Parts: sequence; C-alpha cells; structure tokens
Amino acid sequence: MNIKKMISNFDYILMGIVIVIFALGIFAIASATDVMSYGITREVKLQSISFGLGILAIIIIQFINYEIVGEFYWWLYGLAFLLLAIIFIPGVGETRFGSRSWINLGPIDFQTSEVAKIAYIIFLAKFIEKTNAAKSIFGIVKCGITLVPLLLMLLKQPDLGMSLVFVSATFGMLLVSGMKYWLIALGFGSLGAALPFIIPRLETHQRNRIEAFLNPEDLTLPGNYHVMQSKITIGSGQMYGTGLFQGVYHRLNYLPVQESDFIFAVFVEETGFVGGIFLIFLYLIFLLRLIDLSRRVKDEFGSTVIIGFVFMFGFLIIENIAMTMGKMPVTGITLPFFSYGSTSLISSMIAIGIAESIYIRRKKGTFFNA
Repeated sequence: MNIKKMISNFDYILMGIVIVIFALGIFAIASATDVMSYGITREVKLQSISFGLGILAIIIIQFINYEIVGEFYWWLYGLAFLLLAIIFIPGVGETRFGSRSWINLGPIDFQTSEVAKIAYIIFLAKFIEKTNAAKSIFGIVKCGITLVPLLLMLLKQPDLGMSLVFVSATFGMLLVSGMKYWLIALGFGSLGAALPFIIPRLETHQRNRIEAFLNPEDLTLPGNYHVMQSKITIGSGQMYGTGLFQGVYHRLNYLPVQESDFIFAVFVEETGFVGGIFLIFLYLIFLLRLIDLSRRVKDEFGSTVIIGFVFMFGFLIIENIAMTMGKMPVTGITLPFFSYGSTSLISSMIAIGIAESIYIRRKKGTFFNA
C-alpha cells in the first residue's frame, strides 16, 4: 500500500481517544501505586513501555493486508487453541490471582488468553463469511462447536471473565451478521435452562463470587467486603473528587489490585462524579467510532472483525466499571487502555491496529445499510 495513502486514510480520531484514555490511566496507576511516596513505580514504567510497544505494533500492522491474514483463519484458530492449552504444560503456565493463565517472561507475566481472543475474533469473522453461519441454526451450532473447546480451557484455568469475553464477541458478530431474533431467543432460553447444570460445575471461588453478587450485604461472603470498600471509595469522590494524588481510601489499601481491577474506583475518588462520567463518555465515543469504522468497510469479513472488537471492548468496559459498583460479579477483568496490565494493553493496541488496517483498505460503499 502507498504510505502516503495509508497516512491519509488512518483514523486519527480513534487513535486520539485511545491516547487520552491511556494518559488518564497512567495518572490513575501512578496514584494507585503512590508515586508521591515511592517515585516512578514499576507499574508506571511497564505500562508506558507497553504502550510504546503497542504503538509500534499498530504501525507494523498497517503494512499487513488483513485479507491475506484472513485466508489463514484455521491457523489462527489453531494459534488460539495452542495459546490456551500451553499454560497447562507443567513448568510453563503459572497461577496468578487464582487463575492458571500466565507465562512468566521475566519482567512481565504474559496472559495467553489476551492474544487468543484476537486470533479467535479474526477466525470467527472469516468462518462466518465463508459458511454464512449466522443465517441458520446449523451454522450457529458450527460456530458453537468451534467456541466450546476454547471455553472449556478457559474455565479449566479457571477464567470466567475471559470466557464471557469470548461469548460476548461471538454473540455480537453473529447478531450483526444477520442472526434471526428467534435464534437469539432460543439461545438465551437454552442458556437459562442450562444454568442449573453449569453453576454446580464451576470452581468453588467462581460460585462464591456469584453468591456474593446475589447477596451484596453479606460481608462474610468472599469479595463483598472489597466491593463495599470500592463503593465507599467511589462515593467519597462526590462531585469533583479529592484531587489528583489526594485520594485517601485507596492509599490505605482498602482495595485489592487497585492499579488494575479496581482502578475505576481510584480514578473516581480523585476526580469525582464528573471525572467518572467523562471517562465513560470517552469510552462511549470510542465504541461509537469503532462502529462507524465498521459501517464504512465494504467487505463482510473486515467489518465483522471490527464488530467483534466492539463487543469485546464493550463487555470489558461494562464489566469492569459495573463490578466496582457492585452491579456485576467481580471477575478480574481489566479496563481497556486504562488499567495496569502489559499483555492486556498490548493486545488492545493490536486490536486497534487491526481495525485501522481494515479501515485504511476500505472500498467505496458500505457493508451495512444505514
């Protein structure tokens, strides 16, 4: 592709929103790790380096034709499967925060499922295009068959949060590709009927989280105390917050993994309701911009990939923010571009790079009807 054309077609608005969210996140991470007392912390350094690597990845991805990559979609599925399976090899996978999802790479811990979800979304988009899977119950069943092995490995880790990310992306891609409403109703009905059989087979700590969510006032249940502290921290910010680096509750370590899972509570304590709403507004514009990009792409494969990212990011954003307020169960999901986490940040930047690569190769017309 002509570099001048690539530069002119690049969507700088989307990238600008990502940069603003990241910048706000760095300040929140700095506060959560108390840089005023300890200086520039390891978390701030690694997050900044990861963002730089993410920018480099975005630049490199622009030179790769996504249509060629899509032709190797079964290889991408194999990659996703391998990434989720490799952590079960003795001496390779390591347990962090109760989940065997990580590989120790020295300075950072690599969470394989973060890359696997990107590979799976690209695979599924091409699979839907090739088989027209969204238009029949048989096609949807075939999509389910490809998803089940990955879900089983994620639940074995166990990582319920990432499992729901895969399910959310799959549902969104099928929905936008033309899945009939009666099939949606059938799917939700089947899921509801299966819950009594699924829940008893979840890991103990996963069942505890669900029970805690259903009984939020019972502080004897695991996690409820931390959620309560998160709500107190958010409420203490009131309208305008305590001021940057002036938060009290998170500095007293009431919140677990406050630089990652509960970073939203840290941010709202210091910036208040106004800051929290502003961040949510940025995420809303971010998702709407991705949707707009998908509408401008003519081919079904590229557009469906972007939609997969929309549902992936959308679930991550809603789940993370909602769990800090006790509106959804705590799952250890990070807030995209904002929470501390090298693998999460780089994989999110790769997704943006792929979306931009698809967008700069768009053709005249749109795949979706206005």
